Amino acid sequence: MAGTMVDRMVGAAFLNIETYEEVEHDADGTLQAGAVVAMVAVAGAIGASPLGVLGAGRAAMAALVGWLVWAGITYVVGDKLLGGTATWGELLRTLGFAQAPGLLLVLGIIPLLGTPITFFVGVWMLAAAFIAIRQALDFGNGKTLATVVLGWVVYMVLQVIF
Repeated sequence: MAGTMVDRMVGAAFLNIETYEEVEHDADGTLQAGAVVAMVAVAGAIGASPLGVLGAGRAAMAALVGWLVWAGITYVVGDKLLGGTATWGELLRTLGFAQAPGLLLVLGIIPLLGTPITFFVGVWMLAAAFIAIRQALDFGNGKTLATVVLGWVVYMVLQVIF
């Protein structure tokens, strides 16, 4: 039986492998994953509000666009280059839920604590994304790390270009 969106968010935040397997195989979960990303975008925008309206807007846009682009890059690198077994939709879902810890980005607004909290949440989200990619592509840790590193390089290059 499929868990609720909140159950899935909690499971994903706690790096629960079964949660990632569940959302990977639930094609109807893509909208839920998108909702998680949207909530994280709002939390990130609020947390970045000391940077002004422009900073908040950039944080929200980066979360939404970044989700789509990162899922696409990991699909190409992991599935096409390294022989994984995921679809783009599976990566969208798992990576969307992997952003669940990002709800804590709202705490970035706290003076003096905002930067360390944002860093901690970023590391947590990276760990969640690692699990999400590993489970979606059915990889071991080595190929997952290769996918993350190669994907990150491509992502950075695209950010410089665009």
